[in-house]
Amino acid sequence: MGVLTALAILAGLIVVHEAGHFFAATWQGIRVSGFSVGFGPVLLERQRRGVQFALRAIPLGGFVSFPDDDEESTIPADDPDLLRNRPIPQRALVIAAGVLANLLLAWSVLVAQGLVVGIPAGFSTTPGVLVAGVQPGQAAAAAGLRPGDRILTADGVDLGGGQSAVAQLVERVKGAPDQTLQLQAERAGKAISIALTPADLSGIGRIGAQLQPSGTEAFRRPQGPGEIVRQANRDFVSLTQRTVEGFITLATHFGETASQVSGPVKIVEMGASLAKQGGSSLFLYTALISINLAVLNALPLPLLDGGQFVFLMLEGLRGKPLPEKFQLAFMQSGFVFLVGLSLVLIVKDTSQLAAVQQLLGR
Repeated sequence: MGVLTALAILAGLIVVHEAGHFFAATWQGIRVSGFSVGFGPVLLERQRRGVQFALRAIPLGGFVSFPDDDEESTIPADDPDLLRNRPIPQRALVIAAGVLANLLLAWSVLVAQGLVVGIPAGFSTTPGVLVAGVQPGQAAAAAGLRPGDRILTADGVDLGGGQSAVAQLVERVKGAPDQTLQLQAERAGKAISIALTPADLSGIGRIGAQLQPSGTEAFRRPQGPGEIVRQANRDFVSLTQRTVEGFITLATHFGETASQVSGPVKIVEMGASLAKQGGSSLFLYTALISINLAVLNALPLPLLDGGQFVFLMLEGLRGKPLPEKFQLAFMQSGFVFLVGLSLVLIVKDTSQLAAVQQLLGR
């Protein structure tokens, strides 16, 4: 059920994004010819009011199509309801609506979290540091650490709890490149001993694991609608800032951060894990992925909304659209790039999952 829940969330986010484009167009009386989830061959379709609603074979996104793009369309080229014949501000709204829809959805999910789960009321810590994730092929995986392990001591020193425990363990790891640390941990209620040797990365120890405080977050009833909205606003701003900063870091330090980029398989796996946890985790996952989808689509890349927006800005500056041959070449190269990148990430994710399963003996 966890995987199905994660897939349903991702599909829902794609539908919401494309619905933003669709309703922004139809609201302004602009002709729309298709609404598709996925790319490639059509699996299921339904015609309604001249619009083809389709589910396609390649689940890597979706698109809204317009008669402007159909060479066989019988609609006159000078029809005022064609997208290309509308003023730039109206077209800009259609392009931006997908991003805006995902941002609005993320905020709405955070409001729903306040209504259903409540307002965060602190973190109840338990002793130790929780291993939230392990990168295959790195020192932590080689030592036998697994997600869910709770590290209690390092070289006989009690780590305590909370963020200070995480900071203490991180400092010990950084200061021990190529040196073996003796860890005492707990796994499924049983005590285990692990010999961990951090890798030497320019004189700094690295283990390839995600660490976080051990414990549970407490929630309380909201004092009113105003508190729910204020908390949602704070969480929304925080998640958006972190997402934007993540993309900036990826662009400016690509060599160091590229290995941390995850594809759809890894995203579904993370969602499935959070779905099993329940509580606020699934709300935050949905909001975070929706914000990531919005920021990703805002990038000025081919086939993405940001790339279309750049075309529109250049048209406004030039006073006329860019040559169709240039736009077509730009879009085709973007399609090849994005599909190729998606396939690479899928292969990377599945190979990592296979390595983890082999490591865990599954």
